[in-house]
Amino acid sequence: MRRQPNSPPDVDRATPALVLKLDANVFHHGGLGVIRSLGRLGVPVYAVQEERFTPAGASRYLSGGWRWRPGTEDAARVLAGLLRISERIGKRAVLLPTDDAGALFVAEYQAKLREAFLFPEPDPGLPALLADKYSLHEICLRLGVPTPATALARSWDEAEAFCAAHGFPVIAKLVRPWRPSGAGRTRSTNLVRTREELRGLMERAELMLQEYLPGGAEADWFFHGYCDEHSVCRPAFTGRKHRSYPAGAGLTAFGTAEPNAELSDAVQTMLERLSYRGIMDLDLRRDPRDGRYQLLDFNPRLGAQFRLFVDDAGVDVAVAAHLHLTGREIPVGNPVRRGFLVENYDPFAALGSWRRGQLRPGDWLRSLREVDELAWFARDDLAPFGLMCARLAWRILRRPFPAAHRPDEPTPRHRRGRAAAQHRKGNR
Repeated sequence: MRRQPNSPPDVDRATPALVLKLDANVFHHGGLGVIRSLGRLGVPVYAVQEERFTPAGASRYLSGGWRWRPGTEDAARVLAGLLRISERIGKRAVLLPTDDAGALFVAEYQAKLREAFLFPEPDPGLPALLADKYSLHEICLRLGVPTPATALARSWDEAEAFCAAHGFPVIAKLVRPWRPSGAGRTRSTNLVRTREELRGLMERAELMLQEYLPGGAEADWFFHGYCDEHSVCRPAFTGRKHRSYPAGAGLTAFGTAEPNAELSDAVQTMLERLSYRGIMDLDLRRDPRDGRYQLLDFNPRLGAQFRLFVDDAGVDVAVAAHLHLTGREIPVGNPVRRGFLVENYDPFAALGSWRRGQLRPGDWLRSLREVDELAWFARDDLAPFGLMCARLAWRILRRPFPAAHRPDEPTPRHRRGRAAAQHRKGNR
């Protein structure tokens, strides 16, 4: 169970934070995790939101938000919007991207954003190389990091040759999932079991194929951490992904924080060799054939399930970034064993596992006892959970009908958050 720190981290409450998300996904819970984590410590937190009624935007810990769907094609528009937001905030805020598009934009345009925001300053091209699924594979080969067999499927003949060599199932990934494409609703990662499924996917998008590693859910691991300007990683967390949605190649539905010194040491060595800076979220799978941890994905930004990981000093990766970027010392702590569950994914993930004979109802109920934190529900912040449930129900009801296209909103529109009044009172 979760242990509470003796005293909260000594954060700079005069320096706000801005949660940046350019991808249009109202059910992204990572931003809500940042809002609550820093907001509970007294940090003013702001957020970019794609719609007015986003669940995270209802949090009592949000000081303000900007309704903004800038798209990613016009870099000048995104840059101008971010600078306008900085002017409205009135001081340099810690900038925390929660999706690939935002993280890669900040890295590429860091020279123009440096005076307006606080953020780690990596090699401008490195995050894009790590987020690109195929260039990550090439980096792993160059560094000697274990990685599954991988190939670009530029033609059906190439895809057939790969599947003949490695068999089904196979993992099919969008090479650059953050880029707009003709892929429509194609998921960024797909577990493909038949030739017909693969052909259908290839007709919609350019794919990279990856060998499917054997093993059950117990083989899936995470690594989350924060690296300073010397690529020293503190804190560094490891954990297991027990259930995902969709199964085998989807988002985390239920995970637990568990120590794994072997995995942690290997990843930190790689981060040092890359001269990596900032927050990262890595997915790995232990290959039962040789016992090695194979790197599957490297997300050069905060992961949606980052709140799974907290140490006994009260530090998660968002808090660590805020402390370091404001010149505060990151306290040394020990990772806490705990569980994290995403309410709008886990019931579907569990149902799918039950149908495949991989999970019994009693085992699912017992796993709920390991949960220390939920993605949406919090006793001190109920509104996001309620709005998430309402929007999920509405999505299910209107699923048979085509969704209306939402145009981009080129200019950020400010909306005061529920925490704004509290911060004004605190400044008197």
